[in-house]
Amino acid sequence: MRKNLRSFALVLVLGLAALPALASAATDLTPLERQVRHELVLLPYHNLFDNLEFQVNGDQVKLSGQVVRPTTKTAAERVVAKLEGVSSVDNRIEVLPLSTHDSQVRYAVARAVYGSPMLSRYGLGARPNIHIIVNRGNVTLKGVVARESEKSVAFLLANGVSGVFSVTNDLQVERSSKS
Repeated sequence: MRKNLRSFALVLVLGLAALPALASAATDLTPLERQVRHELVLLPYHNLFDNLEFQVNGDQVKLSGQVVRPTTKTAAERVVAKLEGVSSVDNRIEVLPLSTHDSQVRYAVARAVYGSPMLSRYGLGARPNIHIIVNRGNVTLKGVVARESEKSVAFLLANGVSGVFSVTNDLQVERSSKS
């Protein structure tokens, strides 16, 4: 019981520590962009193996990225199209091909990245910060990390997984509040 309480407290503290970064990123968005982002984040099957991106141009929304399930693609379009102020949705989300090899690589890369003491904090919570996209053995890392060294470690760990053909490191390093 005591161990569970300690784990819960750690998750709560780390989750609260991430709030300022999330709040500063959300303040750069227009009200419609915030609504679109909110709806996409709340999709029920959106997980660390999916990458959803969007662009808002007036009342038009362009969806892009990659997802494992076709239902995630259609659900993203459906929830965004229902938003007030959206006149059209251009859904360019790619559904990744079904592959046993890719599924094995996804989980192996996730274990390697989130199993690292340096990166394990990014796996806490319902929506991990580092997204792992695998298409025919080629891995792309998407998301935001705090330091350049974490970006490099994620790349090295993903590249060391058996069955990975290549790794594209699209992780962004968050802006420092001191600069």
